[in-house]
Amino acid sequence: MAQTDVLLTKQPAPQTVPACELPPKLYDVARNTGAHTSSGLATAGFRTAKYLVDEWFQNCYASYHQAFADRDQSERQRHESKQLAAETEALAQRTQEDSTRKVGERLQDMHCWKSELQREVGELVAETDLLLAQKLRLERALDATAVPFAISTDNLQCRERRQHPDLVRDYVEETELIRNIQELLKRTIMQAVNQIRLNREHKELCEMDWSDKVEAYNIDETCAGYNNQSTEVQFHPHSTKFEESASTPETWAKFTQENLQRAERERLASFNLRGLIDCILRDTAEDLRLQCDSVNLAFGRRLEELEDARHKLEHHLNKTLREISDQEHNVAELKLAIKNKEVPLKVAQTRLYQRSQRPNVELCRDTAQFRLVSEVEELNRSLSALKEKLLEAEQSLRNLEDTRMSLEKDIAVKNNSIFIDSHKCMTHRARYPTILQLAGYQ
Repeated sequence: MAQTDVLLTKQPAPQTVPACELPPKLYDVARNTGAHTSSGLATAGFRTAKYLVDEWFQNCYASYHQAFADRDQSERQRHESKQLAAETEALAQRTQEDSTRKVGERLQDMHCWKSELQREVGELVAETDLLLAQKLRLERALDATAVPFAISTDNLQCRERRQHPDLVRDYVEETELIRNIQELLKRTIMQAVNQIRLNREHKELCEMDWSDKVEAYNIDETCAGYNNQSTEVQFHPHSTKFEESASTPETWAKFTQENLQRAERERLASFNLRGLIDCILRDTAEDLRLQCDSVNLAFGRRLEELEDARHKLEHHLNKTLREISDQEHNVAELKLAIKNKEVPLKVAQTRLYQRSQRPNVELCRDTAQFRLVSEVEELNRSLSALKEKLLEAEQSLRNLEDTRMSLEKDIAVKNNSIFIDSHKCMTHRARYPTILQLAGYQ
């Protein structure tokens, strides 16, 4: 309707015969009122007689004028119709070309967004695959920490079998702590799982948007291929109505742009998480290996201390054994000395007893009597001193025996501790994973 209004407002094309109205011609109508008329009062207003000549000419002129006017009007309508048909044909062609161009521009826009979505989906897939590889490394690293944890637990359990006084919490046990690393790896695995889920969700959103654009692109591509010679076209009277849920070009572009921005944010977050995982795996692997080396060094120092203590105990035990042997000889000699003093004491006491049997005045306190009495006293003092020394020697011998037993027990404890640390713990620690295994590469 709007197109018709535009066409009617334009100037008409020049015609071969200029359109103009004929000048009006006035005719005097002859009144048949003469003597030969048959009119009367009874026939007033009704024609009953013949036409006059003037009336005949008037009728012919009227027919000529009407035919000329109809031909002129018809000619004008033909020219206007041709002009309108040409203008509508040109307008329809221009409109179709413009529509085709707009559809082509729309195809270019959709192709650009479709390519961006496809690129983003590909990058998300690649990033998710890389993050999955990092998650696999984390799981391998967590599995690898099970060996150090088992070794540490086994070492602690083995060292529980040490005996007093070697059952101590030394610097070897203080460095055997890996639970924090396991908890850190578990938390990082959960972060990776959540990020993988977000990557896949945004990939699905981009894929849905891409799929919609592919379908719309195919539809618009088909529409761009339609022309006036297409056989698939047909009338769709109600197709010009806009759908209530239809988007605008601004909301259409904003929707895809927001999808791309969200996907790019998640991809960047995934990239940063991979960098964090790399640092965590590298640091934890280095920490565990440093801890392993530190524990091995602590074991080495502890074994050196135990070996040194055992050597010193064995040295003291050897000296104690020699001293026990000497002391046993000393006790035997003291007993022999005591026994050797008993005979002279018997002799002296016998002499005094016999001399006490002298009669009367012969029972004299002479020099011999005094000497015998002093001899008995000296022998008694000697025996008392020897017996006291014998008691001291026997007590010393008992102390040496106790010391010997204590030293032998300490040496047995040290041998047990050395066996546990050297043959049990260090043998198990030979199975400690390498830094590549702790970093999750194997």
